[in-house]
Amino acid sequence: MDWDDLRYVLAIHREKTLSGAAATLGVSRTTVGRRLKEAEDRLGVRLFDRTEEGFAATAAGDELAETAVRLEAEIHLAEGRLLGRDAELRGRLRVSTVDFVFTGFPEVFSSFIQRYPGVEVTLGVTHEQVSLIRREADVALRLDNNPADGLVGRRIGRLQFEAYAARSLVERVGPGATLADFPWLHSDERSDGRWLDDWLARNAPGAKVSLRSDDFAVRRRALSAGMGVTFLACFDGDADPGLVRVGARLSDEARDLWVLTLPELRNNSRIRAFMDHVYDAFQPHQRALEGALTPAP
Repeated sequence: MDWDDLRYVLAIHREKTLSGAAATLGVSRTTVGRRLKEAEDRLGVRLFDRTEEGFAATAAGDELAETAVRLEAEIHLAEGRLLGRDAELRGRLRVSTVDFVFTGFPEVFSSFIQRYPGVEVTLGVTHEQVSLIRREADVALRLDNNPADGLVGRRIGRLQFEAYAARSLVERVGPGATLADFPWLHSDERSDGRWLDDWLARNAPGAKVSLRSDDFAVRRRALSAGMGVTFLACFDGDADPGLVRVGARLSDEARDLWVLTLPELRNNSRIRAFMDHVYDAFQPHQRALEGALTPAP
């Protein structure tokens, strides 16, 4: 057996189900089942008993899992030694992300640059999905609940969005105001902003749109200037002491944040280092991404 076989055995041993092992390994449940059968066929021994509670390891399965644990520790130790040679990584890395993710968490990117000074990062900021297949970028931080087939990566967290207004605007509109009493910021009429039109018709009928722009930076500046209400990622709105929530969350529009690349690029040292770094750097920010932090009064 090679290490890849042992990874599957160890994941099933730990998770007790094919689905749990599949989630850990980042593959499908069917793939895990097939790989287990192939391993058992090659060894000529049953590794797990199928029970109502899940997969229970046989004596052979326990012995093989113990071997896998030792090998895993050795591999992690070797990876740690290699990744400790941070300054040895060299070359260009093209990254695509959306503007508010970068402006909200610039330290994620700056810490990578400091850690790997030999890597030359080209950062593309856009709301359009670049094509990794056409090599418009090497790796992308993308908001998507269902990443496209043919890409691999890791889910960084889940973003919640809520409506925010400047404190000065809330004071002008007055206490007890409804959503319809506020002016709203919207995208340009040439863009597909029908989702917001529909949302306003249901939740703020008769609300006035005070300003339209397709530029997020313009709408964000207009928001801070008290020109109207708009939706922001909660981590963005909650971090600005000049803004307050006005009681409208887009729960159905929450989005997963992924770091993605092509399968053939995932073992590239620069890409792998960036993806691992970004995943680890975002872990302390999960509550902020989910809008679970208490905004400033």
